Amino acid sequence: MACGFRRSIACQLSRVLDLPPENLIKSISAVPISRKEEVADFQLSVDSLLENNNDHSRPDTQVQARKLAEKLKCDSVVSEISTGQGTVNFKINRELLTKTVLQQVIKDGSKYGLKSELFSGLPQKKIVVEFSSPNIAKKFHVGHLRSTIIGLLGTGFQLFGYEEKLQSSPLQHLFEVYVQVNKEAADDKNVAKSAHEFFQRLELGDTQALALWQKFRDLSIEEYVRVYKRLGVHFDEYSGESFYREKSQEVLKLLDSKGLLQKTIKGTAIVDLSGNGDPSSICTLMRSDGTSLYATRDLAAAIDRMDKYNFDTMIYVTDKGQKKHFQQVFQMLQIMGYDWAERCQHVPFGVVQGMKTRKGDVTFLEDVLNEIRLRMLQNMASLKTTKVLENPQETAERVGLAALIIQDFKGLLLSDYQFSWDRVFQSRGDTGVFLQYTHARLHSLEETFGCGYLNDFNTACLQEPQSVSILQHLLRFDEVLYRSSQDLQPRHIVSYLLTLSHLAGMAHKTLYVKDSPPEVAGARLHLFRAVRSVLANGMKLLGITPVCRM
Repeated sequence: MACGFRRSIACQLSRVLDLPPENLIKSISAVPISRKEEVADFQLSVDSLLENNNDHSRPDTQVQARKLAEKLKCDSVVSEISTGQGTVNFKINRELLTKTVLQQVIKDGSKYGLKSELFSGLPQKKIVVEFSSPNIAKKFHVGHLRSTIIGLLGTGFQLFGYEEKLQSSPLQHLFEVYVQVNKEAADDKNVAKSAHEFFQRLELGDTQALALWQKFRDLSIEEYVRVYKRLGVHFDEYSGESFYREKSQEVLKLLDSKGLLQKTIKGTAIVDLSGNGDPSSICTLMRSDGTSLYATRDLAAAIDRMDKYNFDTMIYVTDKGQKKHFQQVFQMLQIMGYDWAERCQHVPFGVVQGMKTRKGDVTFLEDVLNEIRLRMLQNMASLKTTKVLENPQETAERVGLAALIIQDFKGLLLSDYQFSWDRVFQSRGDTGVFLQYTHARLHSLEETFGCGYLNDFNTACLQEPQSVSILQHLLRFDEVLYRSSQDLQPRHIVSYLLTLSHLAGMAHKTLYVKDSPPEVAGARLHLFRAVRSVLANGMKLLGITPVCRM
């Protein structure tokens, strides 16, 4: 894509370089806009052509760029060819650029950017993504369900639990039980022993223990579904690693049959991944009482999911503290003979520090969602520009979630950051509130003037620098999507959308629709509609529902 311009340039280059156009397409990139000067639309990095050159002398890229540019000619698509620092630059015919980009955005709709030649060579894949992985009745942001937690909950509910409270507010009540039994276990070794025995009975298939755990699980999942719905998140399957209790025993037998499982003096079963006793490479898979551990159940889960889904890739999205765990799990799958282990990938994320509600430290995700909605409602009520809304609670939640998501996705997923409510809810600057405000303002513009002007447009009316900058930025959307799809980092999309919103804000101040001649007004409305469409597409990819009024 990039509206077919990239392929057109690649075809001309292929004739000069005697290379297939497909080999050149990914070397041709849209040029980021500049506030200081007008830039070309596309550039070819000569370095990228020399990457496979076996000649270690590596000729001067500046000289090579100039020689290549001299062999190329302008045509109906390319109006100007120049050279930069090791690049050949291409400027697209301005009227063709305007017409093609705006028509493509409207024609492709939600698929704009995805119908690009950058994606055309990629095969469709079946990808399994494991993410969130909340503990049953444990803090929402903590890792997987661990055996100690299950055991403590089982014992704790028998000591302190109430059936009525469990039915009415399962997560809250089980969390309270967990806190209480934790305190008891610290003072009374018998409580800790009882918790361990409960988990052991669960592993051995005791019907009473299984029934209680199943009740915890079912009620917790019901509540998770309700909370996830507020985030716009839907899961195809709910099966944490504790679901694989029985199959983990099969994993232990397989490891033992391959001679990989070693028994220690303490009676535990381990796998030495180093082969030489390096303590940092030893992974414990079974306790001395025969019960499984986290790693054992993750191995069983991975094998089962491959059997069930025959995936091309499986991605685990968890906190970075589990990096070593997944390295060991993938390594064990390899030595067990599962070649598909190389298709498994861990995407780690950092720690959010300082997130507190007005009630204190965060316990549940729902506390955060309620706080977001409350604060956003108060912010909206204090602004004179806030429109009368049919459902202010829903709008406040959508805007608040956008604020939270953009704050979280702005940097590398792996990075820790200090959370600030004040920074998150700023309506100006690089925030989710600013994106929602821009979308709502552009939607309002269409509502006010769209009926009379959105039939056809004159490309000559969109040649101001502000218009050209927006068109150039719209050209880059497919590259941004491609980059995020390759490194699984949403920050590229966030950065793109924030720049697009700033460009739209500046253009809105100078490219008036009201009181402009009909031809000019119509052309500008087409431009703003394209911006809103791409902005909405990008926001939805990030899990944000755009609002039309705020």
